Amino acid sequence: MLSKFPHLRHDFLASIVVFLVAVPLCVGVAVASGVPAELGLVTGIVGGLITGLMPGSSLQVSGPAAGLTVIVFEAVSEFGVATLGVIVLTAGLLQLAMGFLKIGRWFRAISVAVVEGMLCGIGLVIIAGQIYAAAGLKAPETGIGKIAGLPRAFADALSNTEALASLAIGAATVVVIVLWKKLPKKAQAVPGALGAVLLATLATLAFSLPVATVQVEGLLGVIQPPGSDAFGELATPAIWGTIIAFTLIASAESLFSAAAVDRLHDGPRTQYNKEMIAQGTGNTVCGLLGALPMTAVIVRSSANVNAGAKTKASRVLHGVWLLLFAAALPSVLALIPIPALAGILVHAGWKLIPFRQIAELWHSHKGEALILIVTAVAIVAVNMFEGVLIGLALSVVKTAWEASHLKTEIIDKGAGPIQAYLSGNATFLRLPKILDSLEALPQDRPVELDLSGLHHLDHACRTALENWAERHSTNGTEAVKVTKPLKPAAEKTTSNT
Repeated sequence: MLSKFPHLRHDFLASIVVFLVAVPLCVGVAVASGVPAELGLVTGIVGGLITGLMPGSSLQVSGPAAGLTVIVFEAVSEFGVATLGVIVLTAGLLQLAMGFLKIGRWFRAISVAVVEGMLCGIGLVIIAGQIYAAAGLKAPETGIGKIAGLPRAFADALSNTEALASLAIGAATVVVIVLWKKLPKKAQAVPGALGAVLLATLATLAFSLPVATVQVEGLLGVIQPPGSDAFGELATPAIWGTIIAFTLIASAESLFSAAAVDRLHDGPRTQYNKEMIAQGTGNTVCGLLGALPMTAVIVRSSANVNAGAKTKASRVLHGVWLLLFAAALPSVLALIPIPALAGILVHAGWKLIPFRQIAELWHSHKGEALILIVTAVAIVAVNMFEGVLIGLALSVVKTAWEASHLKTEIIDKGAGPIQAYLSGNATFLRLPKILDSLEALPQDRPVELDLSGLHHLDHACRTALENWAERHSTNGTEAVKVTKPLKPAAEKTTSNT
């Protein structure tokens, strides 16, 4: 047996670790998304049994992700749980199309600053929203409202015994997770999030604390394939913005996670288009079951690698353990305090904020740091989809501006011709600067225009320089001498005959 499956022992042990990490996160993400807790487990099961079997990235693990919590909650609030399946299903089909069209690898071209800004914005909204959940209070609908309302929320919690007890459980959960890494290695065999939930559950039961717990409906009771009414929502233009947001954010998060996981091991590298197909297949199945969307999750994936996984068997087995748990022990979920799950997500949201990357970018690339910050603020102030679009637009503008970098040097020795040197990239974005410099030259002096330092000269600049040269010579001044022909590279031909 072991000779046929030489890595079975490693994969089996790794699957247990990933399962223990996945349970509290699956449940916590579902509750925070405004859907039954079991739907988070359904997505985790599909991520293990369906996506886990497919080629792509062999060691990364898929399931419901904290990064999609905000957008899922907004979708459920606006369109309802019944329509969530249609949104996830359509997003999955779009991912499949992108995978088959080999678009997956292009997601690696997305600016890292935009991705980090997206995660930062998501993290801020998750933290703010889950503080309300930890205190058992209703959170404002907008990101700005959540953050602005925190002082009043804390004041309300301090004046209410039940809210204070609930908030204490949430805060204690965060503290336990943070301190868990300081325990002996043997104790750390139990994941910190799971240990925190177990302790919170025991404390709630032992002291009969007035804390809300997870509502349980049963695995089969929550699986509701989308009906004809839900598919009718596709005629609503507003739903397509949510679908596109699901598709882009889930795909980007999965493929960036794959790149990060590849750096953690020496095994086979990710095949990005196949991974896109795997994610699309998983989300299509999740949509048909009315479950949460899935992405590859770096927390579970890194736990899988660190636990010694060698093949995809570990992630498939973790899906088996999730299925057995959801089918055999659903009543255990009803014991879990909601503020403990909120504490897990507050910690997860904090880890999404790239403090180190912001500091590094600010010292080396201030423009990229500003894109990161603006993207995060836009997500908090507006919404997820528009915030990411703003970040992408800024990234494109910055790239275009840098690509048109140009240096203009004028040398006037007082006698003889004036020498003008252009180097870099001459594009329409720099045209005003070029013409300002050239038109300021004396009309009665000959000019030598040296373009040998240009890497690129677009049509707009070429035409403008030709027109300027003609104008400069109209008053009887010696014609402008150009040291390099004003022709695009494509016009230069070489004969081999």
